Amino acid sequence: MKVNAKHLPADERKKIIVATVIELAGEQDPNTITTAAIAKRMGLTQGALFRHFANKSAIFEAVMEWVEELLVGQVEAQFQVGLSPHAVLRAVFMTHVDFVSEFPGVPRILFAELQRPEETGSKLVVQRLLHRYRACLQQLFEEGKERQDFDIKLDTEAATILFIGTLQGLVVQSLLAGEIKRIKQNASKVFAIYQRGITNA
Repeated sequence: MKVNAKHLPADERKKIIVATVIELAGEQDPNTITTAAIAKRMGLTQGALFRHFANKSAIFEAVMEWVEELLVGQVEAQFQVGLSPHAVLRAVFMTHVDFVSEFPGVPRILFAELQRPEETGSKLVVQRLLHRYRACLQQLFEEGKERQDFDIKLDTEAATILFIGTLQGLVVQSLLAGEIKRIKQNASKVFAIYQRGITNA
């Protein structure tokens, strides 16, 4: 992301720092991203970065806060359009797929943060993100059971785990193939199988 960030307002520069980290994470292991690399990509000095963030950990925490706000916000928005639980569930699935396809650096950062043995600010944000995401899904499954759109005996917790695991599986396979955008090619077919498994037959 070649930008002229030298004369931007502080808030705008912070957003560009976050976007730069996500872009770099799409190209390399997030653990190898340095403040020097971020500054170089932006055409700034490291000192300019540290005027906005105390250290690298603070930058990654800001990245995760951006992901939480955008991704969970998009997921929660699917509940506001008056669709059936089946339609909402599909919309949530495809929204997540579209998000990963647009920002391939994000899942790399998420996986890297969750593998850290220590508690960091960014890891805590990831955990909070997942908690909010799971709460949305569990609410949806319970509503679907009440409306008999989903199997009334459906284990809500297990269905939530499998939903997130299915998405993670698609992401991992796409990353291994080196073609993250392939996730969109398989998403509809995979979701159809998942949906049949929870439907009230």
